[in-house]
Parts: sequence; structure tokens; C-alpha cells
Amino acid sequence: MRSDATMRTRHFEILGAIVREYIETGEPVGSQTLSRRRGQALSPASIRNVMAELADEGYLSQPHTSAGRVPTEKAFRFYVGSLTASRVAAGEADRLRSEFSALDTVGARVEHSSHILTELTRNMGIAAALPALAQELDQIELVPLADRRVLMILVTRDHMVRNRVVALEEPASPDELISIRNYVNRNFSGWQLGAARRELLSRMLEERAVYDAVTRQLQVLCRKGLLEVDTAPEVHMEGASNLLGLDLHLTREKMRGLLRALEEKKRVIELLDRFLEQPPGELEVHMGLEAIHPAMKDLALIGMSVRMASGLPAKVAVLGPMRMHYEQVMAAVLETSRALESAQF
Repeated sequence: MRSDATMRTRHFEILGAIVREYIETGEPVGSQTLSRRRGQALSPASIRNVMAELADEGYLSQPHTSAGRVPTEKAFRFYVGSLTASRVAAGEADRLRSEFSALDTVGARVEHSSHILTELTRNMGIAAALPALAQELDQIELVPLADRRVLMILVTRDHMVRNRVVALEEPASPDELISIRNYVNRNFSGWQLGAARRELLSRMLEERAVYDAVTRQLQVLCRKGLLEVDTAPEVHMEGASNLLGLDLHLTREKMRGLLRALEEKKRVIELLDRFLEQPPGELEVHMGLEAIHPAMKDLALIGMSVRMASGLPAKVAVLGPMRMHYEQVMAAVLETSRALESAQF
């Protein structure tokens, strides 16, 4: 007599076969189909009995009385738990590393990550850099413009560049701006931005009795946000149109709502923050994302957190249907993450 362990092994082998067949065809899977495809001599009747038990346990559903069975979210979770991510071809991995190394800014590399993920998976690729006041100052540049305006350029040591145009109450000469630039770069290059700004403001308070033109303009630029950065994440997404071709059982209005939600940076960041919580380097797979938006019920997110060579944290992910080729997508996310993580400036 077969043991319970043997019986469960057979159940889960059949469940895995059902999930794989459904991923390939998108159609309900019948016992006759499985019987023909399995190497073991199991009759359709035996397979039907196993499928009935799996349905009772919540792994399978039956859309119509006479139709085959469809794996549920619980079945996909089990299936993904049994997988290990494969590796992309060595030549493909080399290509990714070469392409990332050729890009010389964080923004360009993050944007390229979303493009690569879309290219490799035919789903929606998402990548986000998560800057913070802990970024270190490399240098600033101050460029005089017409109408008493100044372009403030801030470069951090992780190669992120931010521009801001401010208007001054009094015109600043090129020499005054050069003096301010040199003072900031000489005294604060290598400082964390938050600490550099606090120290600069403190020095301005201590030197408020000094009333030369350069000091006045430096005080104005401080008030206008010198060394102050918008720490909002830089988010890039590509491939949202790939969702249009999926059978997500959504009305046209719900699909429009989904696409609108994906256009909102705040909603996408919420998606990444909520579901990608593990330390850098740990691949995560999440299904049933309706907590973010009702129309995401049949979608899955595969992604991971990354710490780039500069120290800046980032997240990369693929958003696609629950019925996807998980091994391929997991491999794409892993390899893209490795290339992004290892690229040096």
C-alpha cells in the first residue's frame, strides 16, 4: 500500500503539471490532456480523482461543469515555491554588464533596467532609485542666467545630477557665483547632503555680521535650497501596453483604471515598498496585488531590492499576469539586478 507521503508527492506532481500546462495554453486543463502527457501510467480516472482532491484543498477551480481545471492563486504560490531561478545565457549576462557599464549616471542605469526587464520578459519592467539625504556631495555648479536667475547644479558621488533654477533679489556676478561654488566644493565635497546643508546654514548664522556681496548671495542661495534635494524616488516603467493583451477579465473601464494607477509614481512606489521588503539580493514573488488596486488581483510581481556600487538603494521588478513563465522572469530580474549592482562608475 502506498504511503501518505507518496500520495502527496503524486498530488503535487500533478498539480505542477497542471500549472505548467495552464501557463503554456491559458486553457482549463483536463485529465485526458495530463494522462497523455505524463510518463507514468496513470489513467484519466485516477488523475480526475487527484484533481478533485486538489480542488477541495483550494488549489484548483473549475470555470464550467464540463471544463477542465484552472490553478488558483494558492496553486501558483505552491508552484513558485518549488522553483529555483535559472540563469540567463552567459552571453546575455555579459551583454547586460557591458550595457550598464557604458552608462554614466544612476538615472540612465535605472531607466535601462526597466527597458531590459521589459525586453527579456515581455511584461512590464519597473525600476526605481531611492535617493536620500545620506547621499554624498561631489560638487555644485552655479550658472548665471538672464533676469537675475541662477541655475544650481548639484552632483552627488553616486552620479545623480539635479538641476534647479532660482530667482535672486539682486543680480549675482559670475565672479560671486564662482566664489560661492568654490567655497562650497572646497569645504563640503564628500559630506552627506543633510549634514552639509545643516553645517552651511550654521556657518551663515555665525557669520551674519559679515555683509559682503558674496555672503549675501550665499545666504539667498541657501534660502532658495542650496544643497537641498528632492529625495523622491526616480521611477522608470516600460511595457505597460503589454498588459493590454492579457486576459485579465477586466472591463474596459477597469483596465483604464489600472493603467491610470500605473501612471502614478506614488502608487508604483507603494507597490514596490509593500511587496519588496527583503534585504538586497533576495528575490521575491508576490501574487494577488489587489491591496494596491482592485484590477491587480490577477497580476504578480517579481522583484528584488538592490544596493548599487555607489551605495544608493534601488528596486527592480517585473509586473505581469499570474500566468507567466516564472523561471524566465525570475532569471531576468536576478541578472538585471546583478548587472545594475556591479556596474562601476
